Amino acid sequence: MSDSEREKLAQRLALVRERIEEACRRAGRDPASVTLVAVTKSVSIERAADVAELGVSDLAENRPQELWRKRSALPAARWHVIGHLQRNKIPQTLPVHLVHSVDSLRLITALEAEGARRKMCVPVLLQVNVSGESTKQGLALHQLFQVCDQAQAFTAVRITGLMTMAPFEAEPERCRPFFRGLRELAETWSNRLEQPHDLAILSMGMSQDYTVAIEEGATMVRIGSALFAENSA
Repeated sequence: MSDSEREKLAQRLALVRERIEEACRRAGRDPASVTLVAVTKSVSIERAADVAELGVSDLAENRPQELWRKRSALPAARWHVIGHLQRNKIPQTLPVHLVHSVDSLRLITALEAEGARRKMCVPVLLQVNVSGESTKQGLALHQLFQVCDQAQAFTAVRITGLMTMAPFEAEPERCRPFFRGLRELAETWSNRLEQPHDLAILSMGMSQDYTVAIEEGATMVRIGSALFAENSA
């Protein structure tokens, strides 16, 4: 990346951080309570390295194959899985900092088996389809109950929170009910889980709607185009 491109990335990152701080201020929250996760999907290893050098420790990929490739080049980063994870790709994907996209009991069972086999902790978020859209992955409410009900049997998997994807809206304010719904779910369901599991992390909000998500309680925001797209502002 040229010096001018790196400078543009630094400017976009500064703007995202400023907007995170402003959203936290409006919500009466500490900006340190929000983790910025840079989504490096469709960007080069060099650009991922640049954002890491600018101080973003948490990087995420949708596709496991891309995560494997970039992780080998940037092993010091905290890598997150945010896309659908097929069970046959679990062995090569683990270990990671966090799997955001646990969307079925079959997947969490497979993660538990591999984590137990390798005697490692596997931190996960339960992806919930709050909007009910058929095109989105995620657990329905009755499935969330099933997973939480079986959580105490897990020895490797650690449930650490919830994740959702709001519908794409031209007006981010329309996403607010979905973010609020996930926060209310976490508040309601947290008493179903016993340590070491909890629902402290809320991964919600992307480039188009992350400030609204923060106002509704997001503790992780997944930012891609606002950092890497040339026309972002």
